[in-house]
Formats: sequence, C-alpha cells, structure tokens
Amino acid sequence: MLSELLKEDYIQLDISVENFDEAIKASAQPLLTADVIENEYISSILSIYHEIGPYIVITKQIALPHAPIEKGAKKLALGFTRLERPVISGHESNDPVKFLFPLSAPDNESHISLLSELAELLGNKDFLELLGRMTEKKELIAFLKKFEGENNYA
Repeated sequence: MLSELLKEDYIQLDISVENFDEAIKASAQPLLTADVIENEYISSILSIYHEIGPYIVITKQIALPHAPIEKGAKKLALGFTRLERPVISGHESNDPVKFLFPLSAPDNESHISLLSELAELLGNKDFLELLGRMTEKKELIAFLKKFEGENNYA
C-alpha cells in the first residue's frame, strides 16, 4: 500500500528550512502541487500545531503532518521529506525533527492500514538507516516494495 501511495513526486531529499513551520509547509508542498490537498489543509496543520504543540511529532526525529479530513484532504496520499538540517518542533523527547511524512486522508478509515504499515516500518532499523542515507528517491520506493512483498502487504 505505501509503495502505491508514496509516489516519487511526493519525496523530497535534503530540503533546507529555517524552522518547524517551514518544514511542515515544505513537506506538504508536493501533495498540494499534485492536488491531493488544499492550502487550507496546510494552514490547519500549522494552526493546530500552534494551538496544542507538536502533536505530529510521533517518534524520535519523525513528524507526521496531518489535519482533520474536512480541512482540505482530497485523496489518500503520503509524502516524505528529509531535511538538510534537523529543526526543533518543541517536542521534549523527540526533537529535533529530520524526517516528515505528510499524510492526506479524505475519510476516517482509508488511512488506517497505511498508518499500521508505516508504524511497522518506523520500528525497522534498516528503514530508518535508509531514510538518512539514500541518495535517490527510487531507493525508498524499492525498499517499500520489498518490505510489502516480504510482509504480504498489497
């Protein structure tokens, strides 16, 4: 599933940003360009982050930018952005953030299996090492396809 939803066009490597707000905006830009989300969706992520804190920082160095479905999510999609330099989000135990997986979910159910698969990957040290060292986008797609084949995800 991830290899189908995380398209090469949604992957960005070594993006330079000054702060966490810029990181969120930059990570979501490919989804906006592909018409998967609306500008309102990015604004909503930022608004919620400023209201309640770094709710999207899900583990060490990793953020999952997302917002409520009614805020402009059009299609199910996942992106990936690796920052050139990590940024501080304000999360005590998981900062700094270097990797962002922006998520667009147009309903309350379609993304559940995607998140389950991503959670399993985030516990895989080979996957985490790949995120830091890959030089080409296709390396990530190839890893996902191999992982899905080994684990019978489709």
